[in-house]
Amino acid sequence: MENWVILVVMSLALLAMGAEEVTYDGRSLIIDGHRKILFSGSIHYPRSTPQIWPTLIAKAKEGGLNVIQTYVFWNLHEPQPGQYDFSGRYDLVRFIKEIQAQGLYVCLRIGPYVESEWTYGGFPFWLHDVPGIVYRTDNEPFKMYMQNFTTKIVSMMQSEGLYASQGGPIILSQIENEYQNVQKAFGEEGSRYVEWAAKMAVGLKTGVPWVMCKQTDAPDPVINTCNGMRCGETFTGPNSPNKPALWTENWTSFYHVYGGEPYIRSAEDIAFHVTLFIARKNGSYVNYYMYHGGTNFGRTSSAYVITSYYDQAPLDEYGLLRQPKWGHLKELHAAIKSCSTTLLEGKQSNFSLGQLQEGYVFEEEGEEGKCAAFLVNNDHVNIFTVQFRNRSYQLPPNSISILPDCQNVTFNTATVNTKCNRRIISPVQTFSSADKWEQFQDVIPNFDQTSLISNSLLEHMNVTKDKSDYLWYTLRFEHNLSCSEPKLQVQSAAHVVHAFADGTYLGGAHGSHDVKSFTLEVPVTLNEGTNNISILSVMVGLPDSGAFLEQRFAGLTTVEIECSEESYDLTNSTWGYQVGLLGEQLEIYEEQSDSSIQWFELGNTTDQTIVWYKATFDSPKSDDPVALNLESMGKGHVWVNGQSIGRYWISFHHSKGQPSQTLYHVPRSFLNENGNILVLFEEDGGNPLHISLNTVSSTNIDDTCLNNH
Repeated sequence: MENWVILVVMSLALLAMGAEEVTYDGRSLIIDGHRKILFSGSIHYPRSTPQIWPTLIAKAKEGGLNVIQTYVFWNLHEPQPGQYDFSGRYDLVRFIKEIQAQGLYVCLRIGPYVESEWTYGGFPFWLHDVPGIVYRTDNEPFKMYMQNFTTKIVSMMQSEGLYASQGGPIILSQIENEYQNVQKAFGEEGSRYVEWAAKMAVGLKTGVPWVMCKQTDAPDPVINTCNGMRCGETFTGPNSPNKPALWTENWTSFYHVYGGEPYIRSAEDIAFHVTLFIARKNGSYVNYYMYHGGTNFGRTSSAYVITSYYDQAPLDEYGLLRQPKWGHLKELHAAIKSCSTTLLEGKQSNFSLGQLQEGYVFEEEGEEGKCAAFLVNNDHVNIFTVQFRNRSYQLPPNSISILPDCQNVTFNTATVNTKCNRRIISPVQTFSSADKWEQFQDVIPNFDQTSLISNSLLEHMNVTKDKSDYLWYTLRFEHNLSCSEPKLQVQSAAHVVHAFADGTYLGGAHGSHDVKSFTLEVPVTLNEGTNNISILSVMVGLPDSGAFLEQRFAGLTTVEIECSEESYDLTNSTWGYQVGLLGEQLEIYEEQSDSSIQWFELGNTTDQTIVWYKATFDSPKSDDPVALNLESMGKGHVWVNGQSIGRYWISFHHSKGQPSQTLYHVPRSFLNENGNILVLFEEDGGNPLHISLNTVSSTNIDDTCLNNH
């Protein structure tokens, strides 16, 4: 059969399957021959559960979105080289098919470096131990593993027919992620890596375009895209006149760290900058990052990032509408779509309407050519009246009016018609009865109980291999010298330390997201002869960004005993190490944990450290989302029925004296009707008797929104 005949037959077969050709030019993506203005929202499948994916997608669609965007999380899917996991919350194919079933498109950001406030930027930690590896540069070992995983994902999507070229929903793929932030650190090798990554991705022949975000030198045919809050102002534009202006991350809030306060971005501000991007930059694709943030279950959040993720997004952590943000953006999307053909086909012009005012007009050709206009007031304080086409228009401060017909205002970014709502937390059960609790005191190891020995302080992450947040450093210190007023001084580049002498707690200290190292100095009682010093080093997530991630150092850097007379440097003494806690080794949090574990009645709840607590509870009767209020706890980790609902750190207060997070989401799919097992590991003296189980709902309010935007 002639080649042209084969091609015709294949094309007809693809058309029969509903395949859509996705191309682009300097104006927009072109899907099946049609230009489209696309509104997209980031929803990350492992940050929620398969049971609520359909609801989240449906609410996104109702809000006017036509694309769902997600990263692909390498460390979840390939926990060991060549061993893959796509089950449960990791079922990427199921997630994409659910999006397809609801009639939306997908932007698949394979990366496979994602950052995303996700531990180690999404890299599996085993990469760290590949000989000679340097991440994200022209390094053969890294490129091999990166290409293997990217190919694995693309092949999986192709085998399931999920690319638009096969009749599936995926219209865009992304390779790498904000690489230009680190590119200079790698010099020429960085530039070669960009070229390689683009060529490698395009060579996989997905049939849909590839993008690189924040990458002004993205090689053809890969499209460079903008990330940020103000891409209508900051985007320098596509690096070729044949590429469209795409905004892959419009930050609806900002990630939240322990010791920090939430960032509140108003609905009006988001709407202003979306509209400006479309008007000024000819933008035709805007993605909200995040549209639903969800929950950093387990140990998935990166350094110091709280368990709740982008709770201020249009859909909050629980999947509830956050108003007026969701509703205001829905109105914006409808206004833009009402004139989308004119915006995509018309000729753009702009002109001054005043010192801080400007207009943008899109006009189609011909006598009956349609017209759409945007009237912009950049004055942040004053209302301004402008004249446009013999009509007068009042523009509120810092706003854009949309005129789909160049006459009538159908939407103004600063005029919010959606009522605000507020979250209602309804207590269902308290855990205030001591006889409902059991406890298990974890063991504080000493030097003689450790098997890994070194004559130096080892780097934390390289020892734990990310199997645990916890690493014990133990030392046997022979004290036969004169030492008055002894103090233990520990310098650390981890996140938290707790120090013990002969099993007695001495004290703890921690750093912060912005302070990378810290010092613990505590009095210590030294016995004549042998003293056992045990120091627990703690990571609260691994770093997720920056050049040379594989070279990062965490853990103890110096240890000294300071006396009035002199100091004793123990840094290069003989140290013993233990990875993790005894309770972790025993999987004490599992529903069917080791039957040999002996739980005891609840003892003193005020000062205990390194202790496990267990209780049971029944599920709330309503269908509302469920959350634990852990405001009486200190720092640790919480499980329900063996499922981790994440780290908590209540004792770390922000500048206004409050914890960064007290409510912890328990997905309904984690729960049984009765007899749910709650297990907490507490480091820092928290009191479980004041924990409560709550349902979460929302209600509209007529009052001023205040900070509820």
